[in-house]
Amino acid sequence: MLSRLILLALQLVVAWFAAPVLVRYIPGLGRLELFVYAAAFAVLVWLVGVVGSQVLKETAMPSSAALAAALVVALIAAAIYTWLPMVVPDAKRVMLNLQEKAYPLIGALIGYHIRR
Repeated sequence: MLSRLILLALQLVVAWFAAPVLVRYIPGLGRLELFVYAAAFAVLVWLVGVVGSQVLKETAMPSSAALAAALVVALIAAAIYTWLPMVVPDAKRVMLNLQEKAYPLIGALIGYHIRR
């Protein structure tokens, strides 16, 4: 259990700081920037999981299904953050007061750890 918490914290920190470095090399994002961040977060979370499974012996190697789940849930979280306030105007009040990039990151982490 402790190794999974360490892996979760490591994934959170690495993805939060490494994704902006990766995304800045992709030109012309515009309104799709949050979705590109979602994909970058999912890949980084999975890669840290692969490396972490080698270092932390109690954690299993993640499968490609874990990558797919992280990607799908991160993209769903980005879509909800982007389009829900257009459909339900009061949704902006209910959402937590986080940065917009935090929602796809949380989605990627949830998708990865649910599938594992």
